[in-house]
Amino acid sequence: MAPAAASGGSTLPSGVAVFTSFPDLLFIFEFVFGGLVWILVASSLVPIPLIQGWVMFVSVFCFLATTTLLVLYIIGAHGGETSWVTLDAAYHCLAALFYLSASVLEALATIGMQEGYTYKQYHENISAVVFSYVVTLLYVVHAVFSLIRWKS
Repeated sequence: MAPAAASGGSTLPSGVAVFTSFPDLLFIFEFVFGGLVWILVASSLVPIPLIQGWVMFVSVFCFLATTTLLVLYIIGAHGGETSWVTLDAAYHCLAALFYLSASVLEALATIGMQEGYTYKQYHENISAVVFSYVVTLLYVVHAVFSLIRWKS
């Protein structure tokens, strides 16, 4: 495994190369859409506090972890070590799993809001569900390509 890392086959980018390499370019979209989920859930009516508490935890945790990883990659803190490739793959798999569970639970809470809530509150939660699934897809794609990079 060390020869592949030495040849650059499975190394992580640093500096501005983070913004030009795939799947690391997805950090930007995860950051933006994850922030939208965080804002929409925080501003929406909370019909089931336990469910939306999990959604809020996932969105804040992933937002902060993605931001931290992005900054660490930009400053080159990984130093080309292969253990960071493993960390990257593990984090994105965990984030995809967390966001999938949060998306399903947010959709469940939104379905329960169809009656008895205002039009604005209901549509705010629908927006949170849609963006939550978009972020889930982004994390799944990033996880798949991170696992491919880890395997090489």
